[in-house]
Amino acid sequence: MGEFRLFWLLFVWVLGIERGVSGLACNWGLQSTHPLPPNIVVKLLKDNGFDKVKLFEADPGALKALGKSGIQVMVGIPNNMLASLAGSAGNAEAWVQQNVSNYVSKYGTDIRFVAIGNEPFLHSYKDMFTQTTLPALQNIQAALGKAGLGKKVKTTVPLNADVYQTDSGLPSGGDFRPDIRDLVLKIIKFIQDNGGILTINIYPFLSLQADPNFPKEFAFFNNTANPVVDGPIVYTNVYDANFDTLISALEKNGFGQMPVVIGEVGWPTDCDPNANIDNAHRFNQGLLDRIIRGQGTPKRRAPPDVYIFSLIDEDNKSVEPGNFERHWGIFNYDGSIKYPLDLGKGKALTPAKGVKYLARQWCVLSPSAGVSDPNALAQSISQACQYADCTSIGPGSSCSNLDPQRNASYAFNMYYQTMDQRKDACSFNNLSMVTTVDPSQPPCRFEIMIDIGKHELSVSNKVPAAGFGSLLLVSLMLVLGLANGVH
Repeated sequence: MGEFRLFWLLFVWVLGIERGVSGLACNWGLQSTHPLPPNIVVKLLKDNGFDKVKLFEADPGALKALGKSGIQVMVGIPNNMLASLAGSAGNAEAWVQQNVSNYVSKYGTDIRFVAIGNEPFLHSYKDMFTQTTLPALQNIQAALGKAGLGKKVKTTVPLNADVYQTDSGLPSGGDFRPDIRDLVLKIIKFIQDNGGILTINIYPFLSLQADPNFPKEFAFFNNTANPVVDGPIVYTNVYDANFDTLISALEKNGFGQMPVVIGEVGWPTDCDPNANIDNAHRFNQGLLDRIIRGQGTPKRRAPPDVYIFSLIDEDNKSVEPGNFERHWGIFNYDGSIKYPLDLGKGKALTPAKGVKYLARQWCVLSPSAGVSDPNALAQSISQACQYADCTSIGPGSSCSNLDPQRNASYAFNMYYQTMDQRKDACSFNNLSMVTTVDPSQPPCRFEIMIDIGKHELSVSNKVPAAGFGSLLLVSLMLVLGLANGVH
């Protein structure tokens, strides 16, 4: 029997080596006007070795599709639900029944964690969720226990890295923010007492984006940055330094053994000087290489679970933090590959299969359109960009190299595609026309949307979350460019 067990362990180990890395985790965001069908996304996850996924909300289609998939699920509760769950144990029990018990028992969905809120203590939220996060956590934990799921399904609170700081500027000086320190420690103790995990989101890109003096090389994993020396430890990247600042904070407060996972980490590909294909490939490949090697950080050698942010682009995300918010995916909106990634042992990314598209046609500015009335054109572009994703034509973005005519065409086409190529969706004051000639000009893609009807998928909201002020400004800049004949 012992020989058989040894053989089996060796077999499993060799199989894992042959298949490349196993145990990848990622975030599956659902803020899209034309989302990929859930069954296609689950196949995409499995084809690329992801066996853990985090959802920001309890989406029925996603949770059903994940049933009996072999993929472990962390399901999130949005911040705007915390007050309701904090104020009523009955509401928490109803939520668990509808969004956890239901999918575990009926569909075999392997839900392992419930994430209470998402970064509820961000500075920008002020104190909006400080009174509701812990009570919501307590009520959900009690509801899981009452449903008989307390041993299988654990709780967590995904926190942003701004909940801790270091007065010394070194990881060893890490401690929690004074204004929320007591609350965070209560949350950590409660999670630890109930066998849960602490989830932290780390974004080297945002460190670079927010501070013009941030050393760029320190955001990557190539060991080319000037090191930060912290006693006997040398840090060559902000990812390690940031994570170990948290570990120091935990150790300082008696939670040195607290399990930690990284809930979000990644790099966007558009709409910021540092958000491009090259930087995203460089960062995410370096991140994957660490995961493949099983590499931790100087203070925690055992590697944590790392949920890559994100799987797919989302054209309906809020752009309040920046237009790059819609471009975090390692895959495009349709599951096609943005850039190559080595998943270990030569295994490359695999694109989504079975995606059905709308007709190969685009809405563009008509060659015969006059620009004698800039106001009419401004109104048309503003309309297009209010209801569709025009982020890629902003300054410094992937489509900013287009001439003014193609800029207008891009806006028209995004609206046309978002509205499912309706005939009246390419009628911009007689300035537009439908063409079957692809107007794409690399690196700028003129998209054709997923045909939701062919996938028999209903969508409740097909109007993108408007960053209308910034997009209107872009629109007016485009009009001025057309009127003046300049780029």
